[in-house]
Amino acid sequence: MEKQEHKEGHKHKVHKMKGVSLKIKKTTVWQAASAVLAILLVASFLTGRCESPTGALVSAGEAGEKTVEFINDFMANSDVELKEVEEESSMYVVNFEVEGQTYPSYVSKDGKLLFLQVIDMDKAREEAESQESNAAPATEVPKSEKPEVEVFVMSHCPYGTQIEKGILPVAELLGDKIDFSVKFVYYAMHGKTEIDEQLNQYCIQEEEPGKYLDYLACFLKEGDGEGCLSEAGIDAAKVGSCVEAADSEFSVTKNFEDQSTWLNGRFPLFDVHKELNTKYGVITCSRAILTAPVFPTPF
Repeated sequence: MEKQEHKEGHKHKVHKMKGVSLKIKKTTVWQAASAVLAILLVASFLTGRCESPTGALVSAGEAGEKTVEFINDFMANSDVELKEVEEESSMYVVNFEVEGQTYPSYVSKDGKLLFLQVIDMDKAREEAESQESNAAPATEVPKSEKPEVEVFVMSHCPYGTQIEKGILPVAELLGDKIDFSVKFVYYAMHGKTEIDEQLNQYCIQEEEPGKYLDYLACFLKEGDGEGCLSEAGIDAAKVGSCVEAADSEFSVTKNFEDQSTWLNGRFPLFDVHKELNTKYGVITCSRAILTAPVFPTPF
């Protein structure tokens, strides 16, 4: 997920909750176009335009209740609770709590349009210029006979789980025709629970890759990592040994316990896929970033 702050002097701070980016390497296998089309549908859902709000206005309380009900019904993997509703400019700021952390969302005053993030354009421009000046030279992506699909998420981020739910049927359908994997953003926003689950999923893919999709499908339904290990028939002892080794190698718990290392002093680092995050320029946002191969016509 991703943090964006209003410039100094504004009343509120806004933090982006979702960290998701997608990377697909070039291929000559035209049949895999169906995977790209499916991902594009997910991306279009997340990046769709909104029209100006019309209709009767609703109260702040009604807007808050409607927002939390919608997120609980269609987006959240954990219970979401309404904290407070404030008024800012021409919108309501609905603050809700997920697993002990509070996040803001913006709702039009007619209660129809939900904005899960707000962009401070000046701040975004400064960050983009800074990243561009510090960016590593572009590297050529090697060609492959099999499309490689990597999804970068946070395991307990509602936006990340929505992406996974959208792409999972495609990964199951195409099977070994694509090289599919879930990677993790370089920091966590949902506490120790998220860090532990991401280590767990990393190790399942390392030790029992053939069972990962079954595990992920279970986890997206129940959020019960331990129970899903059993349901997917995964060797818990093998995964546990891997988790211990990965935790030590990437200093996951060490970074969590040392708050001086946290991103902006608020979010613990998760360096398991740090190099890939840097290579692909992964930044947290609420939309999918897609680089699609060009497929030759099959006719």
